[in-house]
Order: sequence, then C-alpha cells, then structure tokens
Amino acid sequence: MAGEELKATTDAAGLAALIARAAEQTPGKKGSLPPVDRWNPPFCGDIDMEIRADGTWFYMGTPIGRQPLVRMFSTVLRKDEDGKTYLVTPVEKVGIRVIDAPFVAVEMNVVGEGAERVLTFRTNVGDVVEAGRDHPLRFTIEGDLGELKPYLHVRGRLEALVSRAVMYDLVELGEEIEIDGEAMFSVRSGGEVFPIMPARELERLSR
Repeated sequence: MAGEELKATTDAAGLAALIARAAEQTPGKKGSLPPVDRWNPPFCGDIDMEIRADGTWFYMGTPIGRQPLVRMFSTVLRKDEDGKTYLVTPVEKVGIRVIDAPFVAVEMNVVGEGAERVLTFRTNVGDVVEAGRDHPLRFTIEGDLGELKPYLHVRGRLEALVSRAVMYDLVELGEEIEIDGEAMFSVRSGGEVFPIMPARELERLSR
C-alpha cells in the first residue's frame, strides 16, 4: 500500500512539473491564466484523476491535499465541445473525470441593491468571478426532491457549482420579476437578471 501511495505522489508531482513548465511558457503578466483555448496539442489519453462533486481532487484514488498543486491543475483545465474535461498544456492533452462541475463557489460578496447589485464569488481554487453578462448564473432543479443547484460560469465552458451554504444566501436575495410575461423568482447581478424558477414553484425550496 505504501508503495502505491508513493507512486501516486510521484506521478502527481511529475504531472505538476509538466504543468509548471507549461506555465513558464505562457506569455503575459505573472499570475495570468495560461491560454489553454489557443493550445491544440495531441490527445494523450485519460489519466486517473477525478474532481468530486464537493470540489475535492483525487489522483489514482488518493485526495490531492496540496492546494497549490490543485490550483496549478485548475489553471490548465479545459472543457471541449465533446463535453469532456481535459488538462491541457502546449505539448499534450489528457482527459480527467468531473463528477459535477470542476469548481465550487464557496463564498459570495454582495455590493449594492436591486438593479445595482453585484454578486462576486470566490471558488475553491481561488478564482474570483463577478456574476453578470460575461459570467451568468444558471439554475437547475434535479432529483425527485427537486434539489436546486446554481452554477456560475467561470471561463471557457467551465462552471462552478454554488455550494449549499452559499446557495441559501443567494436565494435570500431572490425577488419576483416578470420575464416574458411570466413571474419568475430571480436574482440580479451586474445589471442582469437570472431566473431561478417560476414564482409559483417557489414553495419547493422550503421542502
């Protein structure tokens, strides 16, 4: 067992080193995200890496406990038109598994009220995103119990699932707004209105 854990750690460190080398080739200011959308490397297969629904990253069945390593991985994530998520560098593209969304929005800051309100979210990997036209919120209702799940666009085709604790704070900001002739329970941010559900179905949230 110890040998397997050592191999997993060694392999993960090797992959991190590859990503670090890719980041060094990235033009722009220090700390800027690599231009993964412009890279077109060959597909090199899938690796045993998974992002769980709670945002925890696993490699070969072992949680990746080093947050700087997770952050490094997150900067080279890309979701392609095929619906799959990859780690992408200038020299290779490898597939990983994502159970729900690759990121989790774990904190929300509210500035202003009504049409002037701006909601800013922080993800579990350190991205700070202001909800608005370029970064919309969307809401789904899933399962037999009608679970409400909000998602925030982060970049490319990548989204963050809004954590349950933050979701409750988000829903408290909701208001009834008429959209295309129908009363919708919605939230505002950045001059945009994001519908959550028809107002008549609001009672589902209390179940």
